[in-house]
Amino acid sequence: MTDEPTEDGRKESTFLVTAADDESAVLRDVHDGQVHTLSTNPGVEVHDAVTGTVAPDPPMNVSWQLIEIERRWTIAIERNDESPTAHVEDLAAAQETGSLHREERAGTGEIHVLTVPEKLTEQAVDDVADDVESTLSRAARLGVNRVEIRWAPGVVSVRYMP
Repeated sequence: MTDEPTEDGRKESTFLVTAADDESAVLRDVHDGQVHTLSTNPGVEVHDAVTGTVAPDPPMNVSWQLIEIERRWTIAIERNDESPTAHVEDLAAAQETGSLHREERAGTGEIHVLTVPEKLTEQAVDDVADDVESTLSRAARLGVNRVEIRWAPGVVSVRYMP
């Protein structure tokens, strides 16, 4: 899959639906950030992830149509009261406060380990959970269905999972 437009302006990529109503929708390409305002809504909802093809509406090419949907899915963001895994705790112990470590998960997805001052742990969890568009865009790029946030004092684990 490429996010480069073809000669006729079509673009195949993965998108996050950032706005939608009965008549139109707005898609943001999760790879390059380009925004595509759809002139009609093919049934997508805010925060859906869509892999597909958009094409400009003639003759002015200022709006778009989602002409093909290869995959459409929702991504859940969950706060999990369980502590981070032992592996995450080990990674965090080897990091400086304020660091971020990214690691591929076995299979599909990633694990992000953030080390923060202990008194700011809850704020860091809130920041990740509240930054819905960034978190969902990253999840859509990875092709996952779920984002799980776990924490312990000074450690926030964000798991992007199928």
